This record gives sequence, structure tokens and C-alpha cells, in this order.
Amino acid sequence: MPIIINVDVMLAKRKMRSNELADRIGMTTANLSILKTGKAKAIRFSTLEAICEVLDCQPSDIIEYVPSKPDSDES
Repeated sequence: MPIIINVDVMLAKRKMRSNELADRIGMTTANLSILKTGKAKAIRFSTLEAICEVLDCQPSDIIEYVPSKPDSDES
């Protein structure tokens, strides 16, 4: 998937644990885990805003777009 979620990176930079972030943004640790692993299908802007507020970061620090590489068979 070309969308990469970097919550773990920001948590490490802020020396914060997942359960602390989950508590501070009002999200279950299970749902935060789904987001962190990239298994979430969507994220609410209000959730993204809360994460950015708590981690003191920008949305681009959390969500990254990496284009898929074309198949090498197509030359």
C-alpha cells in the first residue's frame, strides 16, 4: 500500500508509549494498533488532529505517500 503510517516513529521521537497516546486522544489501544500497522481503511480528521496535537507534529509526519513501483516485467 502506498500510504505509510508513521505513528511509531513519532511516538519514539516523543518518547511516548502507545497506550499513553491512546488515552490522551480518547482512542482504544486496539484501534490505535490497527492504525499503526496500516490496517485501517480510514482516519477521521478529528483523530488526526488529536494525534498531531498530542505529538506536536504535522499530518505529514504521521501519513506518508510512497508511490508503488511499476512491475519490472513491463519493459
